[in-house]
Amino acid sequence: MRRRADFLSANRGLRVARPGFVLLAQPNGGKGKRYGITVTKKVGNAVVRNRIKRRFRELLWAALPDKGLPDHDHVLIARDGAIERDFTQLTEELNDALERARAGKGDPPRRRARRANRKDQRK
Repeated sequence: MRRRADFLSANRGLRVARPGFVLLAQPNGGKGKRYGITVTKKVGNAVVRNRIKRRFRELLWAALPDKGLPDHDHVLIARDGAIERDFTQLTEELNDALERARAGKGDPPRRRARRANRKDQRK
């Protein structure tokens, strides 16, 4: 996946959080098993972000052909501790997250941040 619209549509799908990452899974209307990786600047500098992307890419290449959901977009969002986690531990977490997504057992929806009252903002 390369288009921003694909990532935004995946954000409306099933969400499974793990210590190293968050997995998003969304049906894509028959486009096959696709994946995307997101690593924000909060996680680290460019070297760290690229290392995480390489690790996630290897994880997904190994897991998606067998365990991925058919005709779904899979997005991994890196969390802060992803670089310190052992690769085998990440593999187990991804397999567990894919099993939960296949069973439809996602995490509860996130609560939106409440905006301050407009009167308070004007002061």
